[in-house]
Amino acid sequence: MEIRPLTDSYAVSPQITPEDVAEIVQAGYATLVCNRPDGEIPPELQASAIRSAAEAAGLRFVENPVVGGAITLDNVSEQGRAMRESTGPVLAYCASGNRSSIVWALAQAGARPTDELIAIPARHGYALEPFRQTIEQLAQG
Repeated sequence: MEIRPLTDSYAVSPQITPEDVAEIVQAGYATLVCNRPDGEIPPELQASAIRSAAEAAGLRFVENPVVGGAITLDNVSEQGRAMRESTGPVLAYCASGNRSSIVWALAQAGARPTDELIAIPARHGYALEPFRQTIEQLAQG
């Protein structure tokens, strides 16, 4: 597992396993967000398996599956809600961390400068430049 912090309160990761949950708790995360649709992965990595481990360890678990190339405003709203309602830092995961970075940036539109929303994920290799116009549209409201 590789946790990639975007801010002090939000990080992304490629796919995790139930065995990673103890390390996530030890790292201080309060909420775990699954952005990976179950159809992409085997049963042992699907949301229900991760949810069971997360909730048993005291983490809040949010399922917000994001389909690559088909991110919806509902995905953005749900990610924003998960961040707002968390009692501590949030870790979101998908296949690589890219979709979790995109929905974070879109949910933060207007709260942070667009350049920052693109530059922060870029430190971890996530290219959000194609989302610049969408971020700016969401920022205007």
